[in-house]
Amino acid sequence: MAKTAAASAPALRRTAIGRWLIYGLLIAFAAFYLTPLLVVVLNSVRTAQDIGSTAVIGFPHELALDNFSRAWSSYCIAQSCTGISPYMWNSFLMVVPATIISTLLGALNGYSIALWRFRGDNWVFGLITLGVFLPEQMKLIPWTLILRDLGLTGSILGLVLIHVVQGISFTTLFCRNYYVGIPPELLKAARIDGAGYFRIFWRIVLPLSPPILIVTVIWQFTHIWNEFLYGVTFTSGTQQPVTAALIALSVSVSEAPQYGVQSAAVLLAALPTLLVYFFGGKYFLRGLTAGAVK
Repeated sequence: MAKTAAASAPALRRTAIGRWLIYGLLIAFAAFYLTPLLVVVLNSVRTAQDIGSTAVIGFPHELALDNFSRAWSSYCIAQSCTGISPYMWNSFLMVVPATIISTLLGALNGYSIALWRFRGDNWVFGLITLGVFLPEQMKLIPWTLILRDLGLTGSILGLVLIHVVQGISFTTLFCRNYYVGIPPELLKAARIDGAGYFRIFWRIVLPLSPPILIVTVIWQFTHIWNEFLYGVTFTSGTQQPVTAALIALSVSVSEAPQYGVQSAAVLLAALPTLLVYFFGGKYFLRGLTAGAVK
């Protein structure tokens, strides 16, 4: 027994060293990845004089919390000195309906494909999820023509339509893969009781769906909020979402760049998605792994 313990001691020591090396590498990678965020957070509470006299990277000598109020309500964006508040409202007007509609349509699609089998259902599923793999750049011209013909170019409603259609691929994929784990006996029993397509969906399937619906809502909300290409391509001026408006952050030529205010604006624009993941992150992971064993 003593020989066994003596022989296992070096192995345990090597295991501990290897574990600490892994932890050290992970901490180093995390620090490297989070450095830009740290720079933005520090600059958001620094004055323009502080940043100009030292460097863009540095700790504040005095807190300039008014950067956030200026970024919210008085900073100049695209020749309009209203701050980012109207553009944040544009993003909410775009994100909320697009997320709700695309999630509901994805749930209906996943329910139909997974639980109401029909000839060619796998082909339909494949065609719907093909949109997951198509790059957004190749869809710009088709969307330009569609929005022009519908009279929605340059409007928030046009962006809602784009993100609803674009999001159906992801929401259908998530919901279909979750619904295949629902026992078919539940549907058979409901049909025997006279329930139809929509009644089964509302009374049986939806009550079983919160885990995957949370996943799709968080995914769609963060993806649509952070999307930039369509916002900058199909809207301009006061109709832009906040991600596109941030590119137009501007000051007069006689004034030094306001890096502190710009950093505060970036943090305010990122706040909704950060809050969504902060409060819903654990539910997101639970929803992704729900039914994995099945």
